[in-house]
Amino acid sequence: MSFWEKLLNAIGNTAGNALSAVVEAIRTVFEGDPETRRKVAFSVAIIALSAKMAKADGIVSEKEVEAFREIFEFPQDQAKNVARLYNLARQDVAGYEAYAERLSTLCVTCAANCPVLEDVLDGLFHIAKADGLIHEKELNFLRHIGEIFQMSETRFEQIAARHVSSGGDPYKVLGVSPSDDFPTIRRRYHGLVSEHHPDRLISRGVPKEFHVIANERMAALNAAYEAIEKERRAA
Repeated sequence: MSFWEKLLNAIGNTAGNALSAVVEAIRTVFEGDPETRRKVAFSVAIIALSAKMAKADGIVSEKEVEAFREIFEFPQDQAKNVARLYNLARQDVAGYEAYAERLSTLCVTCAANCPVLEDVLDGLFHIAKADGLIHEKELNFLRHIGEIFQMSETRFEQIAARHVSSGGDPYKVLGVSPSDDFPTIRRRYHGLVSEHHPDRLISRGVPKEFHVIANERMAALNAAYEAIEKERRAA
């Protein structure tokens, strides 16, 4: 049975109408399988935060739904179960802060700037920008999520820069300064490529279905490095 079949079967067997009941049921179902349980917890949390972000903005566009599906490649015959979970999150009286705080506890070994939580923020940015613009309410939502995740302001701005459709600062994307020499920038770039390789996501418990975000992140890093390299050569 695939990861999504396990996840959605657990959702389908839940009698409660609150997302908290769904989360508890899933925790119980996967009690003997900690690796799958961690992936399930990650997936449920990001689905919940995606739904809460859509509610905060007030509008759910078709493009945002498509972006959501790009992240979560679930079987077509399970679409109703996924929609049920998403709608439960939107309707649940609990605020998004509660889900963000719950997700942050997954990273007990990270004091700040946790890579798993960065994966979550990347996923949320991917959905937010799907309609061509990250609205102010969405950005405030994401910034507050970053604060709950104990993400530094510099790190958050670096993540945000990767998702600017045009005019993004390549130095900010790589977390370097225009005053840095090129060998320093190159070392930083190679370090980020190694840190954010798709295989690294899988090794830290992020479902392989999240590969769209990893590929998008790598593309942003490559584009930033190439832009800086071209600028330095021209100079």
